[in-house]
Amino acid sequence: MGETTGKPAHLSSSVPDPWSVPVLPRPRRPFPKVVVKADLLPAVSVLSTAGLLGFPLAWLWARLAPPQRMRVINDHGGLAPLELESWHRFDDLAVYGFLALGAGLLIGIVTWLLRERRGPVVLIAATGGATLAGWLGTTMGVSFANGRYEIGAAPAVGDVIAKAPQIESPWIMLAAPLMTTLAYTLLTAWNGREDLGRRLG
Repeated sequence: MGETTGKPAHLSSSVPDPWSVPVLPRPRRPFPKVVVKADLLPAVSVLSTAGLLGFPLAWLWARLAPPQRMRVINDHGGLAPLELESWHRFDDLAVYGFLALGAGLLIGIVTWLLRERRGPVVLIAATGGATLAGWLGTTMGVSFANGRYEIGAAPAVGDVIAKAPQIESPWIMLAAPLMTTLAYTLLTAWNGREDLGRRLG
């Protein structure tokens, strides 16, 4: 006797199993095009507005960064820091770093809220504006600090003076653009839409 199977002999093997789940092919969606021309003017506005944050960043740093108390050690203007005062060199850099990270985060979030202009063009403009703000912050911040702690008369030997805070590493100006790019990129990944939600409908 031959072996028997559960499938009737008159059914062809090409007939699909009625208990199988059909797999429907997913339609291919066209990749959204990057809008460049329409976003150029808003990108210029974003760049210039973000760059202007360098002025309040510089002013705020000049008010918060601690000066170094130095003692005049000779008639030629030689200075020596008091005990533990040299640590303020790091404090000045750290204060500016935290302020720049906050400014970069603000630029990234506000730029993302421009829903109709979301995309790489505005992101590049926001990063460029944050870079400009970082450069203005380091340049103008030192100028504001020097004006605040300006010494009117020549000090005598043994006097203690307050030396204006300084930014000794130019790399700190990259803190703001890096935070702007990170914030915008994380918001883009969180959004998950192909058009980033540019269409308001």
